[in-house]
Amino acid sequence: MATQNSNPRSERGVEDPIIQMRGASVTYDEGESYVLDDVSLDIGRGEIVGIIGESGSGKSMLASSMLDAIPDPGLLTGGIRYNPPDDEPIEILDLDKEGIRSLRWEHVSMVFQGAMSSFNPTMKVGDHFVETLKAHDANVEEGMALAHELLEDLYLEPERILESYAHELSGGMQQRALIALSLVLEPEMLVMDEPTAALDLLMQRSILRLLEDLQEKYDLTMVFITHDLPLVAALADRMAIMYAFKLVEVGPTRELIEHAAHPYTRKLLNSTPNLDAPLDEMEAIEGDQPAPINVPTGCAFHPRCPLADEQCRSTVPEFFDAGEDHEVACYHWEEAIDQISLNYADSLGDRAASGGDD
Repeated sequence: MATQNSNPRSERGVEDPIIQMRGASVTYDEGESYVLDDVSLDIGRGEIVGIIGESGSGKSMLASSMLDAIPDPGLLTGGIRYNPPDDEPIEILDLDKEGIRSLRWEHVSMVFQGAMSSFNPTMKVGDHFVETLKAHDANVEEGMALAHELLEDLYLEPERILESYAHELSGGMQQRALIALSLVLEPEMLVMDEPTAALDLLMQRSILRLLEDLQEKYDLTMVFITHDLPLVAALADRMAIMYAFKLVEVGPTRELIEHAAHPYTRKLLNSTPNLDAPLDEMEAIEGDQPAPINVPTGCAFHPRCPLADEQCRSTVPEFFDAGEDHEVACYHWEEAIDQISLNYADSLGDRAASGGDD
């Protein structure tokens, strides 16, 4: 049985948070299974944050919790606050159904993995835009003018896209149309759950560059959920690493890549295919990530960690300061830096600094 253990992060947060999460947890089976466990995280206004972890780590639950969109019968607890730019803070978990409807799309919008499943196959793409605008009592004429502009920003032909059914478009076109749809009500924040997972590498890189342009033009805050650490390194200002439904490391992108302090983060970097490290230097992470009903006591990574000791097996580590704005939940983070070498942190750090253009 999984048990919840507290490992609070420091409260220093970010300078101008748009979202503040405090002790957010998602449980199933009447509290027996945690799929998000005591997560505290601030998202700064105007920044891009990458949430990285293996499949099943809880990163999609973290994304959904920001919009109080947890599938039934999941129970979301803790505190999640949205801070509008010119209004009083909103406690998301206290909102009624109408408040949640207004929050989603109008203030915080989400792009899900697999655009095809997000479009109604019996409706033209343009009808999705019109329906969304009408559902939120927005001016349809002004909204469709913005839709044309957004599609052009994403290098799509508006008339062709709006008059097409989703199945008539390529995967990359579908995904870009979905991004445009998510922005048509001019939200302040965009949460993207593996938005490029089904696309080829060239299209992934292309969409990332387009997202960077959109973020600058429309002054967006972005949260990018992915299992692909090198991919998001070219886009994100900060990264948060998840393992077994908890955050284990948070920091500025280049700092985290070049000076990763959690054994899991360092092993994740070394297990990622890349062009800069010889094939024989790649190292798979031994073992499997735990299931929600069988999370180990103490640090959940201890069965796979070469540095684990009795303290790791019995007690959940709190977060330690590993550098400027860099926090890590590991008792042996200094030993990890010394004993688990990185096979390509320098080149990946350069890529992060250059926005992936090298």
